[in-house]
Amino acid sequence: MKIGLLTPFSGRNGNPAEFARIAESLGYESIWVPEHPAVPANPASKFPAGGDIPPIYFSMGDQMIALAMAAGATTKLKLATGICLVPEHNAIAIAKQIASLDAFSGGRFIFGIGAGWLREESELFGVDFPRRWTQTAEMVAAMRELWSREEASFEGKYIRFSKIKCAPKPLRKDGPPVVIGSLDKNALKRVAKWADGWCPIRISADFLAGKLAELKRECAELGRDFSRLDITVMGYIRGDRSAVQDELAKFAQAGATRFVIGLGEFTPETMGHTLERFAATFV
Repeated sequence: MKIGLLTPFSGRNGNPAEFARIAESLGYESIWVPEHPAVPANPASKFPAGGDIPPIYFSMGDQMIALAMAAGATTKLKLATGICLVPEHNAIAIAKQIASLDAFSGGRFIFGIGAGWLREESELFGVDFPRRWTQTAEMVAAMRELWSREEASFEGKYIRFSKIKCAPKPLRKDGPPVVIGSLDKNALKRVAKWADGWCPIRISADFLAGKLAELKRECAELGRDFSRLDITVMGYIRGDRSAVQDELAKFAQAGATRFVIGLGEFTPETMGHTLERFAATFV
């Protein structure tokens, strides 16, 4: 089981480059950085897990800058958005950022994506909120055109551009893997139809097994090879090393190939100890 780390960077909890350097030295496979580019001060929407929106959501640093810093300090660590709120971006601009990061890092980028749950935030960026997943799928399709063609054009409902050149290209011909982070009712259909993997958060091994059986059926109907999909689980497992490894084995048996640990709060002073402590039980 590959082990990754999920954390935002606020400018107060630690330096992304130093975090990544330590993570790589301890044997972690990847780091996943979330984003919320701008959150209204007093949104009416509630946090999906219940209660008020946690303070960190109002102070997340830019994920691409954090990942670029991490790339410069490492050689093997995979660099992932966990997740990128795709429709809150300009498709051409973010395609360029991703292609550059992937090319400069030697093909280490993983594009974890979502469409957003906070309506007030989405609307700040002009997102068609009721159809945000349709908008996201179109944006990803446009990005793939930019990544794979010397001269790309696109004609959609949300994205339109005539022939343009956008370089550098990602190291991989069709671009980095696109991994959907969603548990909504149509998530698995989207994964089977146009994504390269799935990265749900806070689920059990039994739940994963049931959902992957469903995803296999969706792939079979579309003629896609399920075995080529990247299956990642994000969350946390409590207990000593024995308990954690037993639970990781259950996730592996269910079909996951990566577990990404959702880190809590840490400071520059406690960052190294925190990563060592989790490595002792997970890695």
